[in-house]
Amino acid sequence: MTEFGPDPLLEATGLARSFGGVYAVRDVDLRVAHGEVRAVIGPNGAGKSTLFNLVSGQLPVQRGRITLGGRRIDQLSPHRRAHLGVAIVFQGARVFHGMSVLENVMVGAHSTSRAGFLAGALRLPRHRAEERAIRARAEEAIERVGLAAWAHRPAETLPLGQQRVMQVARALCGEPRLLLLDEPASGLRAAERERLATLIEQLRAEGLTMILVEHDVAFVTRLADRITVLDLGEVIAEGTTSEIRTDPRVVAAYLGKEAS
Repeated sequence: MTEFGPDPLLEATGLARSFGGVYAVRDVDLRVAHGEVRAVIGPNGAGKSTLFNLVSGQLPVQRGRITLGGRRIDQLSPHRRAHLGVAIVFQGARVFHGMSVLENVMVGAHSTSRAGFLAGALRLPRHRAEERAIRARAEEAIERVGLAAWAHRPAETLPLGQQRVMQVARALCGEPRLLLLDEPASGLRAAERERLATLIEQLRAEGLTMILVEHDVAFVTRLADRITVLDLGEVIAEGTTSEIRTDPRVVAAYLGKEAS
């Protein structure tokens, strides 16, 4: 079992979000250590996507607080969170059509851009210098995920699995402290899932902190250092893979025969 220090990178306390008076997430606490891969699992309607969206800023928090590296972020926009190092890989492949793989990946660095709109519009020297730096970061990210041979091809021509990997490269181009992965294995064939799992293992070995929301139990148990299990919007269990697979509450709520 991987051991982590006492100070978390991400800490969420008492998170709550309801829709029409029904809680999707209720009093959820989550502490994710530096360098940890944390999986969040649960049956349909458990609150996984809502929790993901609260952390990423896609949904506002109704109650509770979220800190990143000790700084409160729950009142910040998704763009401000991205600037502080929160990157997202969404379940749906978000591809900018008519642009190359390299250009798609470069988009991920603009959350950290400092030159500003006016410099870009006027093509001022500082903007051109920053664009060169962004391009270099994008090329490095593409090399890092194994897509260098596809860099100048239209992004929409990539198979789904490689589009998902391209999204990871786009997120890495923003130099994140925390990478959020929303069901990254969804819709992928076995070989594509294997390639993605290998990439996530590589990023974990490099020390990147990740939160993985996923329904594929085999994918999760291979990758996660710790697992948080939700049911009906509440945390019912948290622990290592072996602890979760033998927890009777988890077996009853989600894993069923897969835990036997």
